[in-house]
Amino acid sequence: MIGNRITHRTADGVRIPGTWRHVFIRNGGHYFLTDLFIFADGLIDCWGLVTVEEFEEKLRTGWVATSFPEGGEASAHDLAEWKFSEPRSWRTPELLVAEVRDTIDRLNRRPDSTGRCLAAVDAFLADQTEENRAVARAAFMAIPASRRRYALGDMDRKDAPLRVLVAGPGGQTYIPADPPVTQEVYDDALAYFEERARWRAERPTRVPADGPVTPHAPAVQLYHSYPNKPVDDPGKLGLRNDYPAPITVGEVIYPSVAHAYWALSVAQPEVRAEIATAETSYAARKIAAETPRREGWEHARTAVMTSLLRAKYDQHPELAEILLATDDATVIYDDAESAFWGDNAGHGRNWTGRLLELVRSELHARRAGISGL
Repeated sequence: MIGNRITHRTADGVRIPGTWRHVFIRNGGHYFLTDLFIFADGLIDCWGLVTVEEFEEKLRTGWVATSFPEGGEASAHDLAEWKFSEPRSWRTPELLVAEVRDTIDRLNRRPDSTGRCLAAVDAFLADQTEENRAVARAAFMAIPASRRRYALGDMDRKDAPLRVLVAGPGGQTYIPADPPVTQEVYDDALAYFEERARWRAERPTRVPADGPVTPHAPAVQLYHSYPNKPVDDPGKLGLRNDYPAPITVGEVIYPSVAHAYWALSVAQPEVRAEIATAETSYAARKIAAETPRREGWEHARTAVMTSLLRAKYDQHPELAEILLATDDATVIYDDAESAFWGDNAGHGRNWTGRLLELVRSELHARRAGISGL
C-alpha cells in the first residue's frame, strides 16, 4: 500500500511521485534490510533504478530476497546486525512483483488489481451470467493473495461476501477450509452487495455529522501591505494586523495589533512605550527587532496574538463584519517578515491565517448564541 509513505525523485526537471516499502537485498551472501522505492513511471530503486521486468530478474536471481537461510547474516545499516533463526517469509517473488505492479497503478491513479476486480463484480451484478461470474472470479484471483482480504475495504467482513459471490451457489471459495457455498450464504452475499451499492450511491451526498471537511467559500488571500491610515471601506485590508485599528490592552492604546504585539514582545518597559507610539507598524517592528525579547516569548506568542485579535474584532465591530463575511474560507496571510505568521507562497506556517479563522469561528458562535463549556 502507498499509505503515508510518499516520496519522489526528479528526472529532467519533472517531479515523479513514489512510495517505498521494506525489502532485503542479498549482496555477497549478506542480507541487508533496506527500502525499495517504487515510482509512478514504473522504475524501481533496489540499489539502482530498474524497470519492472528487470526487477523480476532481481527477484529471480535472489538480489531482492524473499527467502532466508537458517543462520544467514543480516543487517540494517548503522542500526543492527543479526543471524536468521527459524526464518519465515510472507512474500514470494511472484507476490512481491504483483504488489509492486499494483503500487505503480495506484501511483498513476489507475485501477489496480483490486479496482479491476470490483469493476468486474459490478458487471456481474448488473448481468448475473456464469460467464460474467467467471470473469469476476478470475479478476478476484488476480489480486495478490496478500491483498484479497482487504479488497472490499470492510475490516469486519473482510473478503467473505466477495469470495462467496464469485464462487456461486454450490461452488468452493479459494480458501480450502470454507464449506461449499449454500444458497442461503449466497443470498446473504447478494444482499451485502445490494446494501453496499446503496451506500456508495448515497456517499457523495452525505455530510459528516460534524459538518463539511473542507470550506465551501473560496480562500481569502491577505497580501502583505503597509496601510498607514484607516479608510471608510477597507475590505480585506482591514483584516491585516498592521491595519490602523487602535486597540486597548489594559490601560494602553496601541495603533494596531502589530504595534501591540511588538510592544508586548520586548523585555524593557520603556521600549514598549516607544513602540506603542511608533509612527508605523514597520517602525514598531524595527524598534522591537533591536531589543531583546521577553523570556519565553516564542512559546507564548501565539496566545498573545490570539488575545490581540480577539480585542481587535471585539473593539471594531465593522471589522468583525468583514471577517465574518469570509464565511468558512481558508485565510492565507502573507507576511514578508515572518514565515511563522505568514503563508508566504506555501513556505510559511500561516499562523495569523489560522488564528483569524479561530476568531472568526468564535464570532460566528457568539452570533448564533452558541457558547462553549
